Amino acid sequence: MKKSRLLLCTLLCSVLSITVFSQEAFTNCSAAFLNSKLVVDEYSPSGKCTLPDTATGELTVCTANLSPENSIPVEKIKFKIALRDKSTGTLTMFSNETYKQVDIRKVLTRCKKGDHIVLITTDTEYSLPHNEIQVF
Repeated sequence: MKKSRLLLCTLLCSVLSITVFSQEAFTNCSAAFLNSKLVVDEYSPSGKCTLPDTATGELTVCTANLSPENSIPVEKIKFKIALRDKSTGTLTMFSNETYKQVDIRKVLTRCKKGDHIVLITTDTEYSLPHNEIQVF
């Protein structure tokens, strides 16, 4: 009888913890910014992220106040960077570091036109729907 109760209690705790964690995932939207300017051209499912290979400034991922008139970065969040090769589609880590901001020139020195800079959030609280930036 004790084993049955323990098993039932363990099962209920597991279900409750999964429910709690799944409700908290991706509850806050975030976006990529270069020098406090939104990288995506339109924050919608059809939005495109591009940067010239001559871009300069600080790349950040932030929560944001978004409106049709302007987009204001609020809080910087932690992210990692990977690079997707244009020719092969291969994804490689840029470094093992976790960033809150990074000089875009450091990243672009490892890119060629057509490659993608892939931003990876480190916390499932934040969604980042426009996470790939094409270099042109």
